[in-house]
Amino acid sequence: MKEWFKWVKFFSLLVVLIALTVNLAVAQDDDDDEDMNPPHYYYIQKYEGTKTCLKCHMKEAQDVFHSLHYQWKTEARAEDLIGIEPGTKVGKLVDNNDFCTNPSAPWIDRYLNKDGKLIVDGCSKCHVGFGKKPSEKMTEKELENIDCLMCHAPGYSRKVVKGKDGQLHWIPDMSDDLLTLRAKNVRKPTAAMCLKCHAGSGGGANFKRGDIEMAHYEADEDLDVHFANDMSCIDCHTTKNHRIAGRGVDLAARDLPGVKVACENCHDEEPHDSDVLNRHTKTVYCTTCHIPDYARYDATDVERDWSRNELEPNGKHGEHTVLKKHVRPVYMWWNGKTVAQDPHKPAIAVNGYVKIMYPDGSINDPNAKIYAMKRHVANMPILKKERLILPINVNTVFKTGDVNKAIIEGAKAYFGKDITANDYEWIKVERYMGLFHEVVPGDKALKCQDCHGKNGRMDWKALGYKGDPRKFGGRFSKKRTK
Repeated sequence: MKEWFKWVKFFSLLVVLIALTVNLAVAQDDDDDEDMNPPHYYYIQKYEGTKTCLKCHMKEAQDVFHSLHYQWKTEARAEDLIGIEPGTKVGKLVDNNDFCTNPSAPWIDRYLNKDGKLIVDGCSKCHVGFGKKPSEKMTEKELENIDCLMCHAPGYSRKVVKGKDGQLHWIPDMSDDLLTLRAKNVRKPTAAMCLKCHAGSGGGANFKRGDIEMAHYEADEDLDVHFANDMSCIDCHTTKNHRIAGRGVDLAARDLPGVKVACENCHDEEPHDSDVLNRHTKTVYCTTCHIPDYARYDATDVERDWSRNELEPNGKHGEHTVLKKHVRPVYMWWNGKTVAQDPHKPAIAVNGYVKIMYPDGSINDPNAKIYAMKRHVANMPILKKERLILPINVNTVFKTGDVNKAIIEGAKAYFGKDITANDYEWIKVERYMGLFHEVVPGDKALKCQDCHGKNGRMDWKALGYKGDPRKFGGRFSKKRTK
């Protein structure tokens, strides 16, 4: 009898071990294939806000709290910026740009037109929080302000409402059951999740970047060879502790210093079959040839004038904006550093424009290459005496069309200054933005004659050459030095 009982115990233990092995294998499959087996599906019974996530993901929430996606600011770095003292806070929350200026005043709002449709909701629409401005002091309430589903839940949406405390908040725009289902299906950010905010930055579809369009949701190779082959944003913009790699020509902040997003991370430095083309890679960056134009589906904002008010059919007021499609890039040297206008220092116009963000580099800089870029210009208010460019409370413009009031509110919120209409005037500014998306395959890239032909698109003299380098020599050739 004892012998029989011993074998029963042995086989029972064996069954348990086999079950555990199968469960571990399934769990491994969950990690490898989130679409088929969402790893959180059986863990979440009811989603009750971020506190549901914090039960298991406190460290991740703390990482997000310190990230650029939550703080919207970080410290300036000498290897990135010229003109802004290292250690100075830079980023969306503290900078003053030539699109929607600064989010300090228009952070969150709720304004309906005469038909009851929401037309103004604020810059925090794309902040990964529930409406509270981020604090630099980490608290439990601050962590609960993080909206994890913004980046991790497919199909998630939200709306702005006035809470019982009288303050405006972002809340999920769906039933409790559907919200719980969204939370059960959380996964790593897909391209679609990133596009929700990045394709609509600047106030409209493709307004700001020019090379990140709504069409990227279902891109073909004519639009973007990477998106068409099911690459996700984080394949290139790699992450560590919820910090995301990457910094464009016009971006002051960097979330993951020391990690470079570049074509050569995946492609050989001599990727062509042709020696002639491979020689170009020493001077010409890949996207210069592989992004022949941008804004191929959605027109992009190339000029914005805040001094001119226009009324839209839905009752919303807005600034005068020039939109263009199939825009040809401008070509400039860039060595990875950006000459930036410090918003707290006097702005000086050169050739009629204040250079908000300008690529550093020249033909004589061995670290510089020729990049394809978008040029954006704007008309912005500036203090007559201090020569500080003023941000604008764009929500006030959108609701009332009163630009003067919006400028006064912007100056108060950003600089703490009380000003009048007599204290400011208008000035033109420009920024240059790198183009790194909408890469086309080789057969659709620029050909030799596109640059070196009689009516080629390169302004050789502006780039520092005597003329076409085929005739006068490239920057590394002996012919050029003669």
